[in-house]
Amino acid sequence: MPAPVISATALADVVSQVAAGTGPVALDAERASGYRYSQRAYLVQLRRAGVGTVLIDPIACPDLTELGAAFGDAEWILHAASQDLPCLTELGMRPQRLFDTELAGRLLGHPRVSLAAMTERVLGVSLEKGHGAADWSTRPLPYDWLVYAALDVELLIELRDALVAELDEAGKLDWAREEFAALVSAPPAPPRTDPWRRTSGIHRIRTRSQLAALRGLWTARDELARRRDLAPGRVLRDKTMVDIVLAAPTSVEALRKLPSVAGRSAQQQAGRWWSALRKVQSLTESELPETSVASNAPPPTNRWAGKDAAAAGRLARARAALTALSEQVHVPAENLVAPDAVRRLAWKPPTPSTVETVGEYLSGHGARAWQIALVAAPLGRALVD
Repeated sequence: MPAPVISATALADVVSQVAAGTGPVALDAERASGYRYSQRAYLVQLRRAGVGTVLIDPIACPDLTELGAAFGDAEWILHAASQDLPCLTELGMRPQRLFDTELAGRLLGHPRVSLAAMTERVLGVSLEKGHGAADWSTRPLPYDWLVYAALDVELLIELRDALVAELDEAGKLDWAREEFAALVSAPPAPPRTDPWRRTSGIHRIRTRSQLAALRGLWTARDELARRRDLAPGRVLRDKTMVDIVLAAPTSVEALRKLPSVAGRSAQQQAGRWWSALRKVQSLTESELPETSVASNAPPPTNRWAGKDAAAAGRLARARAALTALSEQVHVPAENLVAPDAVRRLAWKPPTPSTVETVGEYLSGHGARAWQIALVAAPLGRALVD
């Protein structure tokens, strides 16, 4: 098992080896989701013909721009690429071409698309798994974790080759290429508006002043979590924030006595949470957040029947058409077309609803050519009562 690269000299040697290697590059990255605030990579794994398997510690080697350049136009092979591309980009690495083994499995209709399930199904090899949810910011990394990480790239090239053959035989290779190209060209996700509104349990909160209190607590928690590089839930749980807001404590002592604040971390920071609540009390009416925010998105689908029965009927027919098509081509419905695009289309369809107008609508919402060719006609028919 190779030790992780932790020096500039060792990294330069790897860069030289990779540049002299041949064929595609298998890549993976390990993060510390649920433990750390950031989504940075804490370990990068790669494998290439002529190089073998290499593990790199991006804490010790935070700039991998030269490594990315050494790949040239070689195809990157990743499993669930959309999860790893952001943290690899942060290190200075961005692919020109890629192959996503998980996405290929979805297009082929594989019942399970985890890496372990696919290597077993396609290659007949069982991977020893078990550390995917570990705290990869741990140093030094345990030996068995490194073994687990190396296995994530050990078979990716062979898996890719087998999946290419399957895709070609199924007539889906061009579909996959369109999907992979879309992943390469996708821009970074924009920052969320009012991220505090995604707090779990926010539906229990009714008034604008309560929402302001929740926003204040969320902001105070986020500032502390960012500074300490801890996952926000490890600083203060969402449920605890909602419980504090609903209890409306009148003093820091009362806040400390709340059952949800019994944890050590919450107790230690009780003064901070109380201070956040006090700041909210001085807000004017105009400074309080609205109970709902303006949005061009359709309402929740469970309300459609009462708001617009015709739209509810269009959505039901569209979903039925996609389910039938999904079973016919053996591709999950959500991979045939984005569910959000279907909801928007059913809520406010183009007039008239033809194959052409539906196709233009879907194209404007990011659908690829192969998707439009498959779904525009059945969706167009479903939109007409």
